[in-house]
Amino acid sequence: MAKRTQKAGLTARFGSRYGVSVRRRAGSAIKKKSKLYTCPKCHYVKVRRKSAGIWHCKKCDYTFSGGVWEPFTRASDANNRVVRRSMEGATATDMAVIAQQAAVDFERKLAEADEIADSEEE
Repeated sequence: MAKRTQKAGLTARFGSRYGVSVRRRAGSAIKKKSKLYTCPKCHYVKVRRKSAGIWHCKKCDYTFSGGVWEPFTRASDANNRVVRRSMEGATATDMAVIAQQAAVDFERKLAEADEIADSEEE
């Protein structure tokens, strides 16, 4: 027998209310919010959101501010690049910042791949 209904996912609690596009955007925001991220200090995937814009690493107990839905935003990436370029001669620091940037880029690619996969399922 054929499947009659689709899995609603994180927005199942909304039922058929509010429209498809609103539920889809809400679902992607909820996914970003509840995902584990890489800590900028200890580089473990243990960072969770405490409240809007406040992020906390469970391993090293490091608390920092970031975006509302994601700990690292485009603006924070640009600021990190400016800071890194201004610190000339700091090779160890430079390498740490480059590693952090690579981790953030990797997480973004994974998130984009998840969004593409979710949109193809629907």
